[in-house]
Amino acid sequence: MVRRFYGLPSLTALAAFEAAARHGSFTLAAAELNVTPGAVSRQIKAMEDDVGVLLFARKARGVTLTAPAEELYSALAAGFARASDVINSIRRGDKARNVTIACSDVFATMWLVPRMPDFWRTFEEITVDHLISDNVKNFRRAEVELRIRYGLGAWIDETAEFLFDDCLYPVCSAAFAERHQGATTANLSDLPLLNVEWVEPDWMGWEEVLVRAGVASSSANVRRFGKFSVALQAAMADQGLVVGWHRLVGPLVEKGELVRFTDLVIPAPGGYYLTWNSNRELSVAAETVRDWIRKLAAQERDTPMPRKGK
Repeated sequence: MVRRFYGLPSLTALAAFEAAARHGSFTLAAAELNVTPGAVSRQIKAMEDDVGVLLFARKARGVTLTAPAEELYSALAAGFARASDVINSIRRGDKARNVTIACSDVFATMWLVPRMPDFWRTFEEITVDHLISDNVKNFRRAEVELRIRYGLGAWIDETAEFLFDDCLYPVCSAAFAERHQGATTANLSDLPLLNVEWVEPDWMGWEEVLVRAGVASSSANVRRFGKFSVALQAAMADQGLVVGWHRLVGPLVEKGELVRFTDLVIPAPGGYYLTWNSNRELSVAAETVRDWIRKLAAQERDTPMPRKGK
């Protein structure tokens, strides 16, 4: 038997591993690859026997990567993405000017998409596709060239460029603020709090905000939402207070659709970053989008941030 040149498991097994790692599920990987979950499980078991370590921790609601498998997934995702780039370039004769940018639902809705008309007017020849997801695993899909992420600026195999920071303050409708006129930061836990949960781990909710503000939160009246945009709609409908991220809700406050409540202002612990794959060369079109976002970010940084009592 001729030995494989690179000494790798079969491409079938590698494809099964990459899909299972990306989805966090053998079942979803099987659906993507058009095979049975049992077939995916057998391929993963064969890989584990080959490399001598467990690649997945099996859980009731899916699977998670073990520490050794994280590095393998990162390398495979980058390699598959690069191969996809080359194949797509060959298919289209490198004539297309498409760029896919990934970001969270709230950032797309509240910051990026409202600014896109400026891009369309300036760069009519470039098509920007938006991958909008709160699951950061989707950011590693092969077609994604640029990502806008919130965090501390360190992600495996990603070049991260700081865009701007943020601060947080309570917001609500004008009517809600009028009804609770005279309330202070100390009274926040006594009021209806609209909390955004089931989002990325760096997202700061009411529990952490109250701790940072020195307010007891054991008896807080909290209503939970899975999307920031929906929580904002509830706040505008007089249902309670939302933790407002200034870079996102600032325009709504300026228009009077929301108002700040109390003088509480908390600096966000992280920042917004533009990232791209460190092992993958950006297309000329993606570089154009990157430069345009850099310009917008510089303008954003030049805008004064709110201070306590302002």
